[in-house]
Amino acid sequence: MKLIPNWRQIAARSHSMWAFYLSLIALVLPDAIYLMAGVDTNPRLWWCIGVGLLVYGIFGRLKAQNIDHSRNGGDPYTDAYLRSPPWIAIAAVVLLIGGGVVLSVSAPPDRPDPGEPSVVQLDGEPSETAFLDVAVPLVAKWEGLRLTPYLDPVGIPTVCYGEMQGVRRGNTYTDAECREMLARRILEYRNGLHRHFTAETRTRRLTPERDAAYASLAYNVGVAGAGASTATRRLNAGDIPGGCEALTW
Repeated sequence: MKLIPNWRQIAARSHSMWAFYLSLIALVLPDAIYLMAGVDTNPRLWWCIGVGLLVYGIFGRLKAQNIDHSRNGGDPYTDAYLRSPPWIAIAAVVLLIGGGVVLSVSAPPDRPDPGEPSVVQLDGEPSETAFLDVAVPLVAKWEGLRLTPYLDPVGIPTVCYGEMQGVRRGNTYTDAECREMLARRILEYRNGLHRHFTAETRTRRLTPERDAAYASLAYNVGVAGAGASTATRRLNAGDIPGGCEALTW
């Protein structure tokens, strides 16, 4: 791979490169805050910051950056005089870190101490029947029903409540068949997510409603994503209200 002649200047001063650097910070800073301070922060903030930085990078890539093309034969790729104002990058860094610090120290005032019992402890996991009575209508409400197959945004045949396995275009399904498929699928996600729960969580902290809410999260972001989420981490630590709050993120 051959680099452009003035790559050092571009790496140090161009708008688009700074957008890349800062979006990388937005990606790793939430985990860094958690590892260093043990504090979870709202991922919505980091998502907004990351998208904003990418948009800034796109426009920065297209924006005229006061390049003096009269030098080096007028070739913009060999010009060494990029003038991306450094205060833009400094301000972005300050906003990024400041936002993380503000969120990291601002917990809802009415959240109980995770070390203190805040809810009645249960005794045993909810049964599959009790779970499905809550989970199927919950997921169905948000996913929407399609009785005939369609292609999802990436071209995969999909039907019912987002079912993709064994779907053939041209087939038609009934509402009962769709709910049966959803029940099977949501149970798979529930069982997979339960492997990320502690024994205490599985037997003492899961009502059918809470079990369904976490399974719905896994259905949307995948078992691995839900298992590593702030919501699951808080629930396993005994912070049930905090876990429910994180589910809303």
